[in-house]
Amino acid sequence: MNGPKTMHRIMLFLASLALPFGASAQTSPPAPTDAPRPIAPSKIILVGDSTTAVNSGWGPSFCAYHVTSFMACLNLARGGRSSSSYRAEGSWAVALSEMKAPGYRNVWVLIQLGHNDQPGKPGRSTDLATEFPANLARYVDEARAVGARPVLLTPLTRRMFQNGVLQNDLERWAAAVRKVAAGKNVPLIDLNARSAAAVQAMGEADADRFAQLPPGSAPVGPQPNSRATEVQEQPMAQPKLSFDRTHLGREGADYFASMVTDELARAVPDMRPLLVP
Repeated sequence: MNGPKTMHRIMLFLASLALPFGASAQTSPPAPTDAPRPIAPSKIILVGDSTTAVNSGWGPSFCAYHVTSFMACLNLARGGRSSSSYRAEGSWAVALSEMKAPGYRNVWVLIQLGHNDQPGKPGRSTDLATEFPANLARYVDEARAVGARPVLLTPLTRRMFQNGVLQNDLERWAAAVRKVAAGKNVPLIDLNARSAAAVQAMGEADADRFAQLPPGSAPVGPQPNSRATEVQEQPMAQPKLSFDRTHLGREGADYFASMVTDELARAVPDMRPLLVP
């Protein structure tokens, strides 16, 4: 009765009384060592005109092929917009809302405007000496105020030649962007200078492959007298496509998206681990 086996049974019984109801005397399994780790994602927001927008700019290729899955890429560029009209229509308010969304370690906003700030575009043109730089500076200040990190881009060159020489009619707007970037201590992507040099080096015929359609093609989508600037609903959206030397087709988008990525890696070192060449 008092043997070792009996004492062992008594000890097991007493130990079981100390366990919660329904629990076993076995120890809990160890926590798995391969449990998922919380991610720390970042976000990049594109603000600009048609040379950045979907169907006509470098932005779609950039978001699709040049960022890792740890960088959310949101293209909010819209065709026909200037530094003034982008704000006036409410697009900048949307961008600010996206900058304030929680859950991101870093939020960058790339701003490329200037094409539609040039004279001759009613409701969009801005004064180069005063209004255009003031608009850019305000974008920078407001982005920083909500915790985002702005990056300014000089406007992508047009691909128009005269006697074999590229006519870079956006150089003065590019110079204004450079001045704002220096004054505000903002990272600068001098896309105008680099794209102009590349297009000049390849020549007009080679650069024409960057257009949405081949030379001589009939336009597709909304015509010049249409109020639509990007798409026409019938009933699904139909992109506006044409041959010109401003907007980009797929090959042009890929080419200049790679250029932007390379420049970003140089100008914003913190972004390098999130960029794909």
